[in-house]
Amino acid sequence: MDLELQGKVAIVTGASKGIGLATVSALLDEGAHVVASSRTRTPELEALTARGATVVLADITDADTPQRLVDTALSTYGRLDVLVNNVGAGSARSGFLDVDDAEWARVFDVTFLSAVRTTRAALPALLGNGGAIVNISSINARLPFPMVVDYSAAKAAVTNLTKSLSEEFAPRGVRVNAVSPGPVRTPFWTGPDGFAHAVAAGAGVTAQQALDEVVPQSMAISTGRITEAREVADLVLFLASARSANTTGAEFVLDGGQVKTI
Repeated sequence: MDLELQGKVAIVTGASKGIGLATVSALLDEGAHVVASSRTRTPELEALTARGATVVLADITDADTPQRLVDTALSTYGRLDVLVNNVGAGSARSGFLDVDDAEWARVFDVTFLSAVRTTRAALPALLGNGGAIVNISSINARLPFPMVVDYSAAKAAVTNLTKSLSEEFAPRGVRVNAVSPGPVRTPFWTGPDGFAHAVAAGAGVTAQQALDEVVPQSMAISTGRITEAREVADLVLFLASARSANTTGAEFVLDGGQVKTI
């Protein structure tokens, strides 16, 4: 299927690893131009520059970063068609009482307010092109999970923002949708401080066993495995493309059947 993304221009935040990195790679595969935002330059992201990605090293929580990303897209490619708000921050907690005000503020700033600011900066350019915004939320927005209580609340705000934006801007030609993954094989889970290690410590297994066996079983994932980052990226690209031209205000859960309710 031709997604008709050839020559389109996209901004992807949180692009150095995981879902963001997979999304940049998938967009390049489709012939799109990509401005990839990251605080750090990973070897994997560096490799994508050889394929044409424009990398902007910046902290998405800095006030001037969102406009800098938009200005880079416009000055380099002359237009903006797609925004993927992917940045998120979360750490394993013992529970609600383990999260102080500073952490609540940090998690909301990175996970929610970054999407607010970047969307605000991008919308003037998107409005002229019938553009699309895809927000990466999480099934934690709807599932109680005390280990990530602050992250879950921030992602719930992202999902709610998606609906509000879609209602306001669909009549003006900009579609806004959300993708809500369950556990995904990314550094968020696999990194040295990732959730796989916390699960492994509690279950007395290795982190790899936790990801491959304990997590799918304990979280009742129907397919028996966690999601791969490229699978999320594929859905993001569909929602960014003209193939989903009448889809807006929707949340797409990608969790292998973990969420059992409608």
